[in-house]
Formats: sequence, structure tokens, C-alpha cells
Amino acid sequence: MAELTERPFPPGDYPLIVVGSGPGGLQVSSALRGYGIEHALLSAEEQPGGMFRRWPFFQRLLSWTKPYAPVARGTRPYERYDWNSLIPETDEHRAVMVGLMDGTSYFPSRPEMQAGLEAFVSRTGLPVRFGCRWTATRRLDDGRFALETSDGEYTAGTLVFAVGVAEPWRPTSPGMELAAHYADTQPVEHYADRRIFIIGKQNSGFELASGMLPWARRIVIASPSPAKLSVNTHSLVGIRARYVQPYEDHVLGGGVAILDAAIEGIERGTGGAAPFRVITRRSTDSVEMVFEADDVIAATGFVAPLLDLPALGVTTFGQSRLPAQTPFWESATIPGIFFAGTIGQGSAGLKKNGIPSNSGAVQGARYNARVLAGHIARSRFGYVPDRPSVAPADVLELLLEELTLGPELWHQRAYLARVLSLDPGDGIRDEGILPLAWFVDAGGPDAIAATLETDGTGAVYPVIYLRRSGAVSEHPIEAHPLLDYRTEAARRDLAAILALILA
Repeated sequence: MAELTERPFPPGDYPLIVVGSGPGGLQVSSALRGYGIEHALLSAEEQPGGMFRRWPFFQRLLSWTKPYAPVARGTRPYERYDWNSLIPETDEHRAVMVGLMDGTSYFPSRPEMQAGLEAFVSRTGLPVRFGCRWTATRRLDDGRFALETSDGEYTAGTLVFAVGVAEPWRPTSPGMELAAHYADTQPVEHYADRRIFIIGKQNSGFELASGMLPWARRIVIASPSPAKLSVNTHSLVGIRARYVQPYEDHVLGGGVAILDAAIEGIERGTGGAAPFRVITRRSTDSVEMVFEADDVIAATGFVAPLLDLPALGVTTFGQSRLPAQTPFWESATIPGIFFAGTIGQGSAGLKKNGIPSNSGAVQGARYNARVLAGHIARSRFGYVPDRPSVAPADVLELLLEELTLGPELWHQRAYLARVLSLDPGDGIRDEGILPLAWFVDAGGPDAIAATLETDGTGAVYPVIYLRRSGAVSEHPIEAHPLLDYRTEAARRDLAAILALILA
């Protein structure tokens, strides 16, 4: 681990600075190196891993890495089945995670995920200055930025913050300060034979309940709105299947209660009663219910730790205080400040059929980071990308292959797209993977964008966007039960769509 403890990037002036050594920071830094963009990567942590050095408490992640898949391990198509490995710039470092897992589950444990990120840094030789905490930010007279850190001052014209959404947040209900936050959860043995009241019905609340089932005497999980299962939302939003055991125990009377109720207050118990009293009001009929508890845990989420960026002018929104962003993850109000990793959820995309992106998870954020690095290289450092020429006769097969195997499209549905530009003088050019929202809104020359979308029924189907004379139209292709779009039917449908623009 010696290479992980070296301290490159001393304080000084750099063209670009990346803050954070979680998956987002590591991925964007690796991609920037691939483009030859000089930059410093700073981290407050002592080793790579970000939040995976602490959470989830009960070890197993919700994202899977399948050791055996319908495609060859270590290839680009295999990324569709490996949600946890970062994407290197050279093939020999692909699919790091699968070689580190013990085979007992295709959901990696938290230590395995941590080891995977450490292995990515070690094997790719990615330099990081660890133990360097960002403490303040200011704007210089020339428009550039200064970062104050625990090691001294850094200056740069471009900043990328990959600091996650990791600062605990609590609602303002009376007595909420008496509750422990999810981030302060004790070892599971602490909860043996105790009455646990968990506030919040997102994944974190059900993760705690699932881990405590063998230990707690009684568990109550409460929040005003009903819990949603991810199988119903067709996304990572909602309770994942791995955490539904508390539901079954609730239905079977197994010592778990799932309550739709507002938390009106938390009080300390008196007169030898339980340590806490939780006052709730049911959502259905406004009836007050009071619960005695030995432990109260607020699984109420996190906010983005932006320090003084809002004072600098970075606009935020929502409970998570995400920074408002352009389709290329740049601050909507302060040019030159970009965001990578889970904080990239602030660039919401089109949200077709109301379904969000996977930007809050590694398998989505890693592709955002690669697209972001390419955008920064082009727009701020004059990098001229390779835009391979595509023969008209090859467009059909290229898009069918991409729609079937392209991992960016599968993980970031209706968010990222494979784009081909059309120019009478320059021919057809492959522009690579780009944000779909940018394609739809930016205007420009004639072009084709291929993406995958999901509707309310759970179907996954291709959609081709055509930009002709400045106007954008969308053309869906029928879903296939085996998700293979290299069929004759898909070929016929896509050929008819392409004829509208290639003719």
C-alpha cells in the first residue's frame, strides 16, 4: 500500500483540482489523465474509498457484480453486469471487483468494495494526495479559484468536487436531536433485546431493520409516506429486494411494525420507563400514537457537504442541497465549478416517465465522470477528440450493437446516449457518449442519438432521437423480451427511422 500513502500534489497552482477520493473523484481523475489533462487530486481521507469506508453498516451493497455473465469478463459489455468496478483507461485493469469477491454473494461486502477502490488506485498508478482536507473556497480577482486546505492553499481555474452526499441530515421535529443518526449506528450487538424505533423508510432505514432483525426485541419503522419498492419504481429509487424481510415480518406479526405516520416529537422517558417516547400521528386518520423505545435512529438521509460554495454563489436545491447543474455537471451559476460522483444527481436529465437516472450509484456515476472529463478537456483545455468517421452503411449495425451491449445506455437510461453527427461536408462522425438532455436542448447540426428508456410497465426499449434542421423528434422501438436488439424486427424498425435522416 506504499503507493497509496505517498503525498503528491503539494500546495500551489494547478490547471484543475479534483476534490474527493470516492468512486466519483477516482473515476474523473483517471479519465482526465487519459486525456492528458494535468490536475491535482486531493482527499481528506487517508485511503481511497469515500463513504464505502464507513457505510453500509451491515456490509453488503445493493449493487451487484456477477462473476459469470452472458458476455466475456473484462470487456466493455461486461460492465453491464459489473456495477461496482471503476472504468480504467486500459483494458488490463477492467473488472477489478470480481477478482476480490469471495464468491458467497454477487453483492460485494463493504470491505470488498473498499478493497476494489484501493486496487483500482494501486493498479492504475493513480496519484492522490491523501490527508488533505478542503476547508474553504474563494474567488480570485482573475476569475480563478483558491482552495484552502489543511495542507495549505491551492489555486486553479477549474474545480471538480466529488464529495458525495454524505453529511447527515435530520428533520426539525421537536426532540430530533435525541435520536442517533444512521451515521452513528452502533455495532449490532448493542441492539440485542432492545426496542428500536427507526425514522425513515428509504433504503438506509430498511438496511438497519434487516441487520437488526436477529437482535432487536421489536422494530418500528415510520415516516409520513408509504415505502416504495424498487421493483415498482423500476429504478434504484425505493426499497431494494434485499431489504424486504422487515416487510414480511411486519405482515406476519414478527415483531416489526411499518407505520405511515409523521414524527411529532421525541421525548426522554420518565419514571423508570423506556429511555425514549416517540410521539407520532398516523397519516391515514391523524390518530396520535406513542411508542416507547430503547433506541431511536434517524435514517433521514444526507446532504451534500458543500462548505462555503453556496456563499460563493453555487445554487442548491432540495432536501439534499444538491448543486444545480447543467447537463455536463457544471454549476448552473458559477462556471468553472463541476461536480462528479453521487453529487451529480443535481443534473437530473429528462426523467422520462418520471424515472430518475442512476447517477447516485457507482454504475451510473462512473460514466457521468468519464463524459465530464471529456467535456472539460474539450471546453476548457482545447482538447480535440477523435471523432471516427462512420460509413452510412455501417450506422444501422453500430447502433443495434450499442443498444444491445452498450453499458452506458443500460445503466443511464434516458440520460446518456450514443451520438452520431451528420454534416454534408464532413460525413457521419461518431461523437461517443453524451448527455441526452444536452442533445435534446442544445440544438446544432443534424444528428442521431440512441438511448434506452424504461416506462411504467418495466419494459426496456430503445429510443432514437433525430435532430433535423434544429428540430428534435423521438422514435421508440418495440421492447424485446430478451433485451436483444440485433433482431430482424429491430433492424427493420431502426432502418425505417434512419431513412428519415440519412436519406
